[in-house]
Amino acid sequence: MTTPVVIRPAVGDDADAVAAVRREVYSYKVMSPAATRCMITVHQPAERFLALVAEVGGELVAWGSASLNVWTSEPGQSGISIYVRPDRRKQGIGNALADRLHQHLGEVGAIRARAFVHPEGLEFARNRGYDGTRQLHFSGVDPRVLAEQPPTPDGIELVTMDQLDPRQAYAADTVASRDEPSDSPLDAIDYDQWLEEIWNGPAFDKSLSIAALGGDEVACFTVIETDGDRAWSGMTGTIPSYRGRGLAKLVKSVALRRCAAAGITAAYTSNDDENGPMLAVNNWLGYRRVQTELGLLRTF
Repeated sequence: MTTPVVIRPAVGDDADAVAAVRREVYSYKVMSPAATRCMITVHQPAERFLALVAEVGGELVAWGSASLNVWTSEPGQSGISIYVRPDRRKQGIGNALADRLHQHLGEVGAIRARAFVHPEGLEFARNRGYDGTRQLHFSGVDPRVLAEQPPTPDGIELVTMDQLDPRQAYAADTVASRDEPSDSPLDAIDYDQWLEEIWNGPAFDKSLSIAALGGDEVACFTVIETDGDRAWSGMTGTIPSYRGRGLAKLVKSVALRRCAAAGITAAYTSNDDENGPMLAVNNWLGYRRVQTELGLLRTF
């Protein structure tokens, strides 16, 4: 007899098991159990966030989530994420999660949903009305083996981000994020939500993250998130008036060295295919591609 699949809402205590499945599916995406618990439990009402898990015989084998994007001025934008443990695929679990999540998005007023898939998941997504718009490249580097650190330009001071006032970091993040390649602009980031989910979130290691200051202004920054001996570049951004001075290369170089000193042996990042400047920075730093995901959209 086939063991039935149980799909239920995710709860905070699922964090360890969800993080383990995520790591098995996405070895290059870094999210600690603490950050996973935050992902499950910390959301704004307007997001209409729904998180589901699938269990077989009491064992968690898959995750699915969907929510409205409240950080863009474009109404009805949403995102969906589904991942199933490799040994439990082709058993209808992904289909069941997709049906529940798409129904939810339709009910809460989604106009368009965005998803990223491995190339082998493209057919699954296309059968549900998704089509491609972009590519996201993931790459990794050993932070213990890096090129020589670039010089710090005159008038620039490097600090760890735990030395900043959160308003300084928020100002730089919201300006830099507007130029991130995306299907919807990140142009409506609420400070209180950002403070709760990003600045005070358990993923953000401010002692490893680096900012370049021009006076009291954050000119460039790189955010580091950690899970044991692995690190993730949550965001690297330079405000427009300081671009072209090599600051992104500098802050990432310094941050990776701090990661190595803290025992990190693998650091990962992602870049949209259209983001040529950051792809060049990461290539110079020694990042090597480990996976490409396809960005897809579906309308409701």
